[in-house]
Amino acid sequence: MAEEAVRRDAIPAAGALLGVPHYRQLPSIVRVTRPTRPDKARRLGYKAKQGYVIYRVRVRRGGRKRPGYGKPMGSLSIRGQLRRRELADSTYKYYEVILVDAAHNAIRNDPRINWICKGVHKHRELRGLTSTGKKCRGLRGKGHRHHKARPSRRATWKRNQTLSLRRYR
Repeated sequence: MAEEAVRRDAIPAAGALLGVPHYRQLPSIVRVTRPTRPDKARRLGYKAKQGYVIYRVRVRRGGRKRPGYGKPMGSLSIRGQLRRRELADSTYKYYEVILVDAAHNAIRNDPRINWICKGVHKHRELRGLTSTGKKCRGLRGKGHRHHKARPSRRATWKRNQTLSLRRYR
C-alpha cells in the first residue's frame, strides 16, 4: 500500500509525463506523423499510405480587427480569475490539414484519388473549389432559395445592378 501511494505521488502531470509540448510553443505550421482523430481524417479522405501528409496549422481566433472600432476599457474582473495559460491557449485555433502529393506514384496509380493529378485541378484551394471553399461561398444549397449564391454573390449582384437595354427599341 505504501509503495502505491508513493508511486501515485511521484507521477507528474500527464503532459509532462508524455513530454508533449503545448501547441502554442511550436511553430505555426508543423508536420504531424499521424492525425489526432483518425476516424475524422478518414471521413475527409485520409489514407495511411505514401503520398498523404498531415500538417497542424495554427490560426488566430476571431475575425479581423477593424481600425477604430470599440473604445479602450478597463480590465475585466473575469480576466483576473482566468489563468494566463488558459488565455494563451484560447488565442489560437488549430487545424490538421490533409495534403496529397499529386506527383507521388502511389497517388497517381490509385484510381480513387488520381483525379487530383489532372491539370484541371491545379490550385483548387486558390479558386475556392474545395469543400470548405464552397461552404464559405454559400454553394452547398440547392433550389430557389440559393439562386443568389450562384455563380457567386458578387456576379449575381453585378448582374442585378446592370441595366441591360436592347439596341433597337
